[in-house]
Amino acid sequence: MMSKISPCLWFNGQAEEAARFYVSIFGGSVDSVSRYPENSPVPSPFKGGDVLLVEFTLFGQSYQGLNGGPEFGFTEAVSLSVSCKDQAELDRYYDALTADGGSPGPCGWLKDKYGLSWQIVPEEVMEMHRKGGPGIQPMMAVMMTMQKLDLARMKAAYEGEAA
Repeated sequence: MMSKISPCLWFNGQAEEAARFYVSIFGGSVDSVSRYPENSPVPSPFKGGDVLLVEFTLFGQSYQGLNGGPEFGFTEAVSLSVSCKDQAELDRYYDALTADGGSPGPCGWLKDKYGLSWQIVPEEVMEMHRKGGPGIQPMMAVMMTMQKLDLARMKAAYEGEAA
């Protein structure tokens, strides 16, 4: 069943491929694939029978992948943030999303091979933010030097140890 609010991600022909890629990384399901009708009244670079909309689920959240064409691309203004229980989970997701044409960015951000921005963040880092205190500034300073986040270094900086 689709969520009441479901992010719709605009692709240029790769919606089904992307949905299957995300499901291969995070688990979940590709729930439906609908196609452009023959003689579609919608102006589109796609022809009848091409994939129009893919509905998929990751961690219980529904998403839509729309093949809308080249007019719009992803920007960093919207990203998907993934909370990770430990460094091993962070490494697995980060490495999978940057593989085959993805690219690392600053502070745990990355773009996958489709150009979608992600933030891969350990739960402990979010807890440090919630707690606040004098450790936040040194932790943030260390984080600013990273691409893939290193939980041990960030935690050491937060706790006032040599990073």
